[in-house]
Amino acid sequence: MLLEERAGETFYWGENNMQIAIQKAVPSDAEKLTEIMKRTFDAEAAKWLSNRDTIDYNIQPPGYASVNMTNYMIEELVYYKILWDEEIVGGLILTLTGTSFGRIDRIYVDPEYQGKKIGSRVIGLMEEEFPTVRMWDLETSSRQLNNHHFYEKMGFQTTYKSEEEYGYIKRTASASGRGNLFANKDLSNGQYENCQMDNIECYQAALENISISNSNLMKAELSNCNLSHSTFRNINFRHSSYADLNISNSKMRLVTLGGVRFLDTDLGDAKEPISFERCDLEGTRISNCNLRDLKISNSDIAGMTIDNIPVEELLELYKRQMQK
Repeated sequence: MLLEERAGETFYWGENNMQIAIQKAVPSDAEKLTEIMKRTFDAEAAKWLSNRDTIDYNIQPPGYASVNMTNYMIEELVYYKILWDEEIVGGLILTLTGTSFGRIDRIYVDPEYQGKKIGSRVIGLMEEEFPTVRMWDLETSSRQLNNHHFYEKMGFQTTYKSEEEYGYIKRTASASGRGNLFANKDLSNGQYENCQMDNIECYQAALENISISNSNLMKAELSNCNLSHSTFRNINFRHSSYADLNISNSKMRLVTLGGVRFLDTDLGDAKEPISFERCDLEGTRISNCNLRDLKISNSDIAGMTIDNIPVEELLELYKRQMQK
């Protein structure tokens, strides 16, 4: 018989002296969670990837072995640690959009604890914790046949199959009886003026070529969306958060970047360099970064230092050395 207890931010499921819980992860959990995630995903890769040179980001997602990436996900996403009698044995990472839509980004259990129905109990706790979410989706590798069986057993239905991945969706009981739900309707080519549309939620909506002007989008949430080839002009983005983005080959012009911070950022697989031209970067700080082959030319370097050594003095010493 199922026994559920709740204490603060911890959610328990207990039966036959076995207690499973999910609890909000905190930064001090990052190293332990990263260690378990690496062990879990490496074991999956050994099981399902016959060729070690094969890259499958559903099995070994980018940054899965990085403590910095784990810290980012704890701070930016909904990250639960999975507890077995108070011992951390895995993690559950979610993205929630509004109150109705949720995405399972990752769920993993230490190989030593697999086969104990922990995953299915955690899915149940997740659904109990977010009763208003009417739709959960996820992707998994086409190679991980055990995942297909698990998600189908948990009530997920396949939305698509490709050579690399399967997509799944689960509609919960809260999906029924929603009087304000518009589903499977063609609302294209409409024009909306002076309309009150606060707190609307969209899922799998086709919004290509949508145009929005002179509108209040304050506190908008966008996740898992395709915004390629979009244009943003005269927009107030103050105090916004941008994380886990691909903005390669984009152009930013006449952009005020005061106070902006770039953390845990790279140049992607192609290593295409960033270019700064005619930019005022006075007072900028760069630390713990890979600056190999960085080129600076025709720039004002007054006061610029590298490891607290003035660059102007370094250049002056270099010039003197070259004149000898």
